[in-house]
Amino acid sequence: MADIQPASSDRASAPATGKLTLLPLVALVVGSMIGGGVFNLPSDMSRGASPLAIIIGWVVTGVGMLMLAFVYQRLAVRKPELNAGPYAYAKAGFGDFVGFNSAWGYWISAFLGNVAYAVAIFSALSYFAPAFGDGNNVLSILGASAALWGIHLLVLKGVKEAAFVNVVTTIAKLVPILVFILVAIIAFNFDLFLGAFRNMGRATAEGGAELGGLLDQVKSTMLVTLWVFIGIEGASVYSARAANRRDVGRATVIGFVGALAVYVLVSLLATGIMSQPELAGQKVPSMAGVLEHVVGPWGAGLINLGLIISVGGAFLSWTLLCAEIPYTCGKDGTFPRWFAVENANGTPANSLWVTNLAVQAFLVLTYFSKDAYNFFYFIASVAILPPYVFSGAYALKLALTGESYQGEDRQRRRDLVIGLIATVYGLWLVYAAGLSYLLMATLLFVPGLVVYAIACRQRGVRAYAGSDLVIAIGIFGLAALAFYLLWTGAISPL
Repeated sequence: MADIQPASSDRASAPATGKLTLLPLVALVVGSMIGGGVFNLPSDMSRGASPLAIIIGWVVTGVGMLMLAFVYQRLAVRKPELNAGPYAYAKAGFGDFVGFNSAWGYWISAFLGNVAYAVAIFSALSYFAPAFGDGNNVLSILGASAALWGIHLLVLKGVKEAAFVNVVTTIAKLVPILVFILVAIIAFNFDLFLGAFRNMGRATAEGGAELGGLLDQVKSTMLVTLWVFIGIEGASVYSARAANRRDVGRATVIGFVGALAVYVLVSLLATGIMSQPELAGQKVPSMAGVLEHVVGPWGAGLINLGLIISVGGAFLSWTLLCAEIPYTCGKDGTFPRWFAVENANGTPANSLWVTNLAVQAFLVLTYFSKDAYNFFYFIASVAILPPYVFSGAYALKLALTGESYQGEDRQRRRDLVIGLIATVYGLWLVYAAGLSYLLMATLLFVPGLVVYAIACRQRGVRAYAGSDLVIAIGIFGLAALAFYLLWTGAISPL
């Protein structure tokens, strides 16, 4: 395992020795993407969609995410001076405040994702110890809190030790998933699968209501598919620590292709084993219920154990990733300088403390949610949309202006198409997310307005002027509307 050095300006040009090579970069991407989401795909995808809509959803997601993967691949090489991935691209392309909101959204997504992971872990543990319930009762919250601060102490000891654990868990998590795929292929009932196509218009969502039209069904899959691909930018976030900048792009594409194959197989094979209403009603992790249906209780036990290992590894990956963004932003003044403080082991200690205190606060809030896992991963998926949209838009902007493309007209045209598709896909996700989740997410962006103002004051510049002021007023206005709608019960976080 390569020794991961802290990303700082005086180390950016250090020799490759001690830097991240291709394998650990791939492990970061796969470890960040393949977490708890894959283990609940059978029910998450079938809850609001028929097999045809699921297939279309994966095609849309596959194309869109592949273009986004290409965006990160090309930008890592074309703009080697920009580190920390999505945040750096948004800032370079659209200014400090847009860059800040991109980083803030990424950070919100990361720590809320860890909240969802914690719920998933203890929901899986309830298979072995029923006292944990659905993963958000008092006992589960206490257990998740203990695990949170244990990982916190591990990361404080140094990124190297934590990254080694990440590689081990990345390998271990794939075993039960591959077992599920193999068993599902053998048990697959083609007649049941085709029947779901014939009955598409009469299929019912959770609660007995009809699924609706094909477009609505496809839309219902979008946040699910986005959730399982969050982390595709993992290698680019650590681009400053890569031994070879080209390995950042390679790791991103390799991780994407492998993850997409796993996701499509898991979600579609399940529709040939259980009916759509049966899948929609499965408890987290629904993969366990599907495998138990085929092989008996040992299958459920294997999947629940696999989820615990997998989500534990993803929890660790995201702890590393979401502490990195405020740290990097603190170094360049986008966040207050306090976030850039390292401890003696080179760990971004202050950023890590703030992140895990936020996770702890939202762990307590899970107690009041009826469906904590789905709610928090939906909000996490919405919060990461700004970084993804602006990454695609920056690649599109470079291709349109021709910056860095001297004498590369053919590559410029190719990247123009890639950037355009990635941007359109990001905007489609904003539309598909739905108004309720978008409004609730803006509430979490309001505290960022204060953080940004403090950072600007430290740099001696005015915080809000011109278009930045318009954006800030827009965020505050949408958050006020969200608060009103929550207060009146028009929308609900439960």
